[in-house]
Amino acid sequence: MEGIIAVTTENIDSEHICCAITDKKGETSVSSKKAWLKERFRDGLVFRKLDARGKVFIEYIPAEKAWCPMDAPGYLHINCFWVSGQYKGKGHASRLLETCVEDAKAKGCCGLTVVASEKKRPFLSDAAYLKQKGFLAADTARPYFVLYYLPFTETAPVPRFKDCARQGVIEEQGMVLYYTNQCPHTDKYVPVIVKLAEERGAKISVHKIETTAQAQSAPTPFTTYGFFYNGEYVTNEIFGPAKFEKFLSEHGF
Repeated sequence: MEGIIAVTTENIDSEHICCAITDKKGETSVSSKKAWLKERFRDGLVFRKLDARGKVFIEYIPAEKAWCPMDAPGYLHINCFWVSGQYKGKGHASRLLETCVEDAKAKGCCGLTVVASEKKRPFLSDAAYLKQKGFLAADTARPYFVLYYLPFTETAPVPRFKDCARQGVIEEQGMVLYYTNQCPHTDKYVPVIVKLAEERGAKISVHKIETTAQAQSAPTPFTTYGFFYNGEYVTNEIFGPAKFEKFLSEHGF
């Protein structure tokens, strides 16, 4: 059975980071994700993966440094937790989560947090699996985000979303996108949808979040990608060309 390894500053340039696009056209977006990780390592980010070229990994960071607008002092926050394809059903998810729990306890943390949704959605952890592992719902934010937490003691504080991210609304009208390089797919697809919009005579206002402070004051809990239209939150799913063209057509563009 393959072992679990940590991706660090020493090996990140040579390691496959699991979720990243693997073809040559994706090299730029992969490098943007790796650059983002390198910056976060100094904040205590940990990236553990199966020693294989597959989507089997967990990424977490002290909640005080997480790119998520929440108050969760003393917690470790899971940015991303993914096991897919042929690796499902083999115990890898449990092993990865166990390493995270062990690390959190060794660091004196009071528990874990993760942003998900009651309904399974792309790019968010599976709430059913989290609840099976003992995670509890701590807070909600419109339109569908749930902050789950796994407290290690009965007296652990209950984490909360910050008010800036609760309502799922912004004042800016039109198509508005907030995103980060936390996911390698954003750098690949954001320019694509901007170009598609321009071709139809539309415009997207793009806000790239580039600092922890910006992320922690963002209008959505999931700062990796947040698309708004006329002030209302639409989706955290990274638009590919087909889905975005469908959105444009449905909204008269």
